[in-house]
Amino acid sequence: MIALTVNGKTHTLDVLPVKRLADVLRDDLKLTGTKIGCNAGDCGACTVRIAGGQACACITPVGQCGGVEIVTIEGLAHDPLGAKLQAAFHTCGAAQCGICTPGMLMAAHDLLSRRPHPTQREIEDALAGVLCRCTGYQKIIEAVQFCAAGYAVPAVEALGHIGERLPKVDGIAKLNGSERFGADGIPDNARWLRVIRSPHHRAAIAFGDLIAFTKAHSIDLILTAAHVPRNGFGIYPTIKDQPVFAVDEVKFRGEAVCALVGRRDRIEAIDETAIPITWTHLPPLFGIADSERAQTLVHAAQSGNVLIDGGVNKSAPNAGEIPAAQISLRVQSTFVEHAYIEPEAGWAQRIASENGDRIEIHVSTQTPYMDRDEVASVMQLASDRIRIVPTACGGGFGGKLDMAVHPYLAVAAWHLPDRPVACVYTRPESMASTTKRHPCDITLAMSANAQGKLLTCISHAKFDTGAYASWGPTVATRVPIHATGPYAVPVVKTRGTAFYTHCHPSGAFRGFGVPQAAIAHEAAMDGMADQLKIDRLEFRYRNAIRVGDTTATGQLLTASAGLDQCLAALRPRWLAWHAEVALFNAANPHLRRGVGIGCMWYGIGNTSLSNPSTMRITLDAQGITLYSGAVDIGQGSNTILTQIAADVLEIPAAQIRRVTGDTDLTHDAGKTSASRQTFVSGKAVELAALDLRAKLRARFQLTESSHVRISLLPNLASIFVSANGATREIPLAAGEIIEGIGTFDPPTTPQDANGQGSPYASYAFAAQIALVEVDLDLGTTKVLRVAAAHDVGRAINPTQVEGQIHGGILQGLGLALMEAYVPGKTENLHDYLIPTIGDAPQMEVLLIEDRDPLGPGGAKGVGEPGLIATAPAILGAIEHATGVRMLQVPVLPHVLRAALLKQP
Repeated sequence: MIALTVNGKTHTLDVLPVKRLADVLRDDLKLTGTKIGCNAGDCGACTVRIAGGQACACITPVGQCGGVEIVTIEGLAHDPLGAKLQAAFHTCGAAQCGICTPGMLMAAHDLLSRRPHPTQREIEDALAGVLCRCTGYQKIIEAVQFCAAGYAVPAVEALGHIGERLPKVDGIAKLNGSERFGADGIPDNARWLRVIRSPHHRAAIAFGDLIAFTKAHSIDLILTAAHVPRNGFGIYPTIKDQPVFAVDEVKFRGEAVCALVGRRDRIEAIDETAIPITWTHLPPLFGIADSERAQTLVHAAQSGNVLIDGGVNKSAPNAGEIPAAQISLRVQSTFVEHAYIEPEAGWAQRIASENGDRIEIHVSTQTPYMDRDEVASVMQLASDRIRIVPTACGGGFGGKLDMAVHPYLAVAAWHLPDRPVACVYTRPESMASTTKRHPCDITLAMSANAQGKLLTCISHAKFDTGAYASWGPTVATRVPIHATGPYAVPVVKTRGTAFYTHCHPSGAFRGFGVPQAAIAHEAAMDGMADQLKIDRLEFRYRNAIRVGDTTATGQLLTASAGLDQCLAALRPRWLAWHAEVALFNAANPHLRRGVGIGCMWYGIGNTSLSNPSTMRITLDAQGITLYSGAVDIGQGSNTILTQIAADVLEIPAAQIRRVTGDTDLTHDAGKTSASRQTFVSGKAVELAALDLRAKLRARFQLTESSHVRISLLPNLASIFVSANGATREIPLAAGEIIEGIGTFDPPTTPQDANGQGSPYASYAFAAQIALVEVDLDLGTTKVLRVAAAHDVGRAINPTQVEGQIHGGILQGLGLALMEAYVPGKTENLHDYLIPTIGDAPQMEVLLIEDRDPLGPGGAKGVGEPGLIATAPAILGAIEHATGVRMLQVPVLPHVLRAALLKQP
């Protein structure tokens, strides 16, 4: 028996002293605000205060905690400093997905309790043990500084209309520990599911007597492919090449072969090597080159190892012009892990129904409707017999577009209908089994004339799609479109090819291959600018694609192409930083600083495909409700969509209730990917709000020209409708619902055999400059500053837009300098490095608003654009500092040091 004092209350618990404190808090005391991201003390999401100091609850035995005061996020608001920190985080936009926020707040509380006025370095040191993958840390630092300065946190007085810095409408729950993520709402009586995975990249498999094993270990069931009605799934309707459970052969390390279901303590205690599975190692294919030349087929039904191959061809009358500058180069990258702090988690149960039993799945996801349809396909049920209830999503970045726990839970719940079934991936399991950013091998050649105008772009981008297709077709088709960069190029011949290998499936990761392509085209732009002796920024400004130009696919840009404005906004900083760097380098022989620039463009939404979203807004006796199928994964879409509705309806955002994500209660809003929710779903909200206004005019027999203004009484039993100077009170009867429906599908066209067409209705543009410092003796690179100018069309909420760009910059920094996933070796957050708060540069965001007439209020997407230009800018800065152009990422210190030693 252990007595624990938690948040001022004493609990006497009958638990083993070696049990982790995090598990006791979550499982025994139901204080799920303490999150588990790694269970190894690496991520800090479980940070609590023990005896006044911060500690990782996941590696603290509860037996060490008797007789001392423990404070968790749930108790923070009872302390004046804690309440002030929460308010500052809320106002500053310091929480995005929210999974790391409790740990950040507890670490900050510890610091300010000891050091009321810390320096920025002290803040960074105190919070360094907590990893955040979303925010880029800058707004977190600003929130702590705000509290340290001794100021009262101001209340944001805003209606929450377009352009206002409204704090997140769902932000409070992220700050007080009440938000429910995938592992937080699991029923107490749930069975537990544990997936058993291959330790080999490729192997033949055979099972022994599983029934005897089940009985011997007192577990309920071992699921295999024999339990799955349709043992195949995938993103594309015609490609279902990934099995739920492998049959006969596994094709990557981490692939599922079976699953144990039963009491949690029993299945967690089982030694995997004791399960009767025979593994026969087979030689695997690693890498693109291996796949190209091998006689072995990853998929025997395929004629080769190419998943998809396609490209873009565009010619021009002056195609024979002699170039004055030309460059050829090759860019290579490796697997990159999403590293969201919340591992995949959820629970499911079979629900009896008059029309046939249903399966209800509560899960962390980016795409509830795609999940619903894919689970229905696996289970061979009608889609209306599957219900997806999204939990809060603790980061995604594309990795939670593919199914993870979903099919295992569905199959288990169907076969064991009397109780729910839950599954929570461990951190190593999450990293070993889920998709990664595609490794690339890109060759590119570009040329320009003597006047510094681009003439040609020829490229071939090869990608390692891993063992299964996942989003490989999307990457291989999107990259040839974007391979020129955001520039006007008259002659284009670009190609993309995805190859199967015996590695993890490569999927969607913030940019769908465009970040890798940007490294190539920006290196070429730097090289040609240098050959022509034109300033690198000016060379880009001269070639920036503008309204009236045509893209590589022949699409005429008619509006909202603000790259030239982004470059103009950065020009003063570019010149000032160069002058500063010249002075520094003259005085420091062993440290060298450099300035680099990177530009990007990004087509918003699906490529040449229908991309609709439908939204519903209702007015009834309880008020106004927005029914949204769009999942907020931290990017702020719940807030953005609410602001758009509030702006059109001319009411405060606080008066709008939300029902989000549930496939039984909302319409399909499409995936939270491709930077599409603000542009596509936001437009659907705008149209739904306009439709509601039209229905009100009809309901109250007002003319089309009447301006309808809605006012809601506090009890919401009546509304006041003002039009043409007259106001009428309209009592709404119980059950009366007036609804507005809006659907938006961006206008695109299919691409022809040469890749010509209009694949996207809108493009985002950006330019970033980076200032770095390189230690010539060690080969280390420190990014000191980044200035980012982004054409966002219209900033619906500047705070949220800035936060997206900050987070993108940090992920771009990781891509450039540190992140390399190696199967079997970096399957945790200790060996796989992501940027910490100490790696974050000072970031300045310049918002360029070249409004898109299609977007809601003129807005475009920004989720992925924040990342794409960063790595090219950093690599250009390294070259400016050292004279060495690095074309293989990440640029690890030993790699850069070796390149420096090769210099003449």
